[in-house]
Amino acid sequence: MAEHSGITIDNILLRQRYGRLAEILDGFRKVIVAYSGGVDSTLLLRVCLECLGKGNVIACLAESELLAGSEYESAIETAEKMGAVLEIVHPGVIEKPEFSANPADRCYHCKMELYLLLTELARLRNCDAVLCGSNADDSEDFRPGLRAEQESGIRSPLCDAGLTKDNIRALSREFGLPNWDKPPQPCLATRIVYGLEITSERLKQIEQGEEFLHGLGFEDLRVRHHGNLARIEIPADRIADLARPEHRNEIVAYFRALGFTYVSLDLQGFRSGSANEAL
Repeated sequence: MAEHSGITIDNILLRQRYGRLAEILDGFRKVIVAYSGGVDSTLLLRVCLECLGKGNVIACLAESELLAGSEYESAIETAEKMGAVLEIVHPGVIEKPEFSANPADRCYHCKMELYLLLTELARLRNCDAVLCGSNADDSEDFRPGLRAEQESGIRSPLCDAGLTKDNIRALSREFGLPNWDKPPQPCLATRIVYGLEITSERLKQIEQGEEFLHGLGFEDLRVRHHGNLARIEIPADRIADLARPEHRNEIVAYFRALGFTYVSLDLQGFRSGSANEAL
């Protein structure tokens, strides 16, 4: 049994991968963690604090229109509960034409902007590395941001240790992290169809639309922005609930007030990364 700060890992493979993660982190002196409040970066931050000590770890959270306000506040609360040193950074990526034009590799431009900022901050704070929360499953999807990691020299210890998303959730649960079962929440720009300009107004429409649907009791969902059309994705087994007249009428009225002309419900149901189907 591998024990670490009160947790006990029974699964042999998971124990091995966790041990490898600890070994990797022990090789650093002082680090910056690119922290978003998601499951992956939260676990990475937690283990960094354990291995390196709180004085040798800086969690950097990007304040941006790309992150929903509720997600931003939750990320701050989680970091504070762990006792992490938290520093807010402002990449300003939405002002960059190469990002706001919304090409298929928009994530690359966003991540490069953030990573270059964090690399410079690491130099100023006398840190020897910037770490991010990419995991071993990420290479299986279309993720231009991985190229930004490689080009900017960012380290991804979870991936290097072979930890998959399921592994990370299992460890997060062992650690008692509050977001261990949190659904993925990629940035709001991922909801805007490629080629349609990313603007503050469109990001706000998406954020408000999703918050409204959350308030009606729908959790795993996306509001996809197609200009004057909003395409709502929810799990297939909840489609009938959303299509009930009392919900349907309320949703249409709200989304039209947000500025959409048309409101559609995707009959295929919720699926992460569906915007990439058009590539």
